[in-house]
Amino acid sequence: MATTVATAEEAVTTSSGPPSVRTGKAPGIKPRGWIGFLFIAPNLLGVIAFTLIPLISVIVLAFTDWNLVSGLGGITFNGLDNFVAIAQDPGFWRAVGLTLVYVGVSVPLTVVLGLALGIALNRPLPGRAVLRAIFFLPYIVNVVAIGMTWLMLMNPKAGLVNQVLDAFGLQPGWFASSHWALPALIVMAVWGGVGYCSLIYLSALQDAPRQLYEAADIDGAGAWAKFRVITWPSLLPTTIFLLVTLIIGASQGFGLIALITAGGPGDSTTTISYYMYQTGFQFYRFGYASAIGLVTFIGVLALTLVTWRAQRGRALHD
Repeated sequence: MATTVATAEEAVTTSSGPPSVRTGKAPGIKPRGWIGFLFIAPNLLGVIAFTLIPLISVIVLAFTDWNLVSGLGGITFNGLDNFVAIAQDPGFWRAVGLTLVYVGVSVPLTVVLGLALGIALNRPLPGRAVLRAIFFLPYIVNVVAIGMTWLMLMNPKAGLVNQVLDAFGLQPGWFASSHWALPALIVMAVWGGVGYCSLIYLSALQDAPRQLYEAADIDGAGAWAKFRVITWPSLLPTTIFLLVTLIIGASQGFGLIALITAGGPGDSTTTISYYMYQTGFQFYRFGYASAIGLVTFIGVLALTLVTWRAQRGRALHD
């Protein structure tokens, strides 16, 4: 009997120790951990095929002289010759100037009008949800539909816009005029982006610190004082986000220009993106077009970093 009890105690003591794990895998490696890669593989392959490889190709081709017609065997490296040619190209610098005008006018107008619309839609209005959807609709409409609609609205003779402006003695030629074509594109860009900005601002306004507004009401602060001290600082990160994304989008604007004006009349709407398209796909100078794209990328990146850094330390934090 004593032997049996001792044996039972030894069994209990042995079983109370830490269980041994025998998975057959090296420590730190989870079984079937590779399954997670299968879920991200489609998107990862898309990024590699349509983003990473084209980006590397542009960087490499920027230092070459290639006209596409000669095939891959016609690629010849020419060092910094493309960048020297860019610095001496008046067409490039004119395109840069038009792009700066297009971006510098359309982006601030879009942000300011989007902020005003967002504040208005944040109030308790009848049918507010429907109004939000209506104002956001232009942002998701196909670019071809937008272009055709504005072509009819801005028709110099039969367009609704000119019929209204005629009451004020104005008859702009819009897309038929080298002086009015770029302003017309700016109007279209602002119209298409205001709804998007208002929706982003509306989301930020709903997350604003309510206790600060209540304290301001107790102190007798007016609407302008509350906007300047509370609303605007709380919206500053959102504003910087919108500025950065809109600057990038406007600098790459191509669809409406290619559809409506094709860079004209003359070269009055030849922005940097359309100039790059002309250089590569009309004149087959792919090396030079790649160099333009690389310079544009560096310029937009620098402008984005400056814009982002300008708001550091100025936002309102809870």
